Amino acid sequence: QVQLVESGGGLVQAGGSLRLSCAASGSIFSINAMGWYRQAPGKQRELVAVITSGGSTNYADSVKGRITISRDNAKNTVYLQMNSLKPEDTAVYFCNADLRSGWPLNRNLEVWGQGTLVTVSS
Repeated sequence: QVQLVESGGGLVQAGGSLRLSCAASGSIFSINAMGWYRQAPGKQRELVAVITSGGSTNYADSVKGRITISRDNAKNTVYLQMNSLKPEDTAVYFCNADLRSGWPLNRNLEVWGQGTLVTVSS
């Protein structure tokens, strides 16, 4: 079974920084894209940032210049460095991975983490 475990959420004042981590574990053959999504109360889940295995990145317009996604392929881990946080960044942040599982499933999977809460106070 493959799972994603996030960490690093918490409460921070506006203008502050947080770093989220997400580690994939289990029987994994390869991981293609890894990304972060977020869902604020009463709103739909939205893409924050995504990174491919080759390091190509894509960001939501609302976070460009403030948030950086990176990954450590050797550790099957993706990070989200968030700077200059705003109250509107408050949300549950979910990690997502598009991967190929190893034995015995040997199939393509999309896996989600359980989410980590980020609260930015004004």
